[in-house]
Amino acid sequence: MESQSYRGYSVWGHAILQQEGILEPERFAASGTITSTGKLVEASGILGYFDTEEEAQHAGLEWARAWIDSHS
Repeated sequence: MESQSYRGYSVWGHAILQQEGILEPERFAASGTITSTGKLVEASGILGYFDTEEEAQHAGLEWARAWIDSHS
């Protein structure tokens, strides 16, 4: 999980490990969360699947920043 401050909000990018079988390659589902003063503002569903944890976290952060930009 990676967090940043953006325009007065805390934004979070999540990477959720998705591994169906022991021989399957690791994949990460991305999601994002926005909080303000410790309270939930908005949370995404699954935004997509990525090969790395970093890519998934980045997608969650991008979603959160875009949501804030479109709701300000």
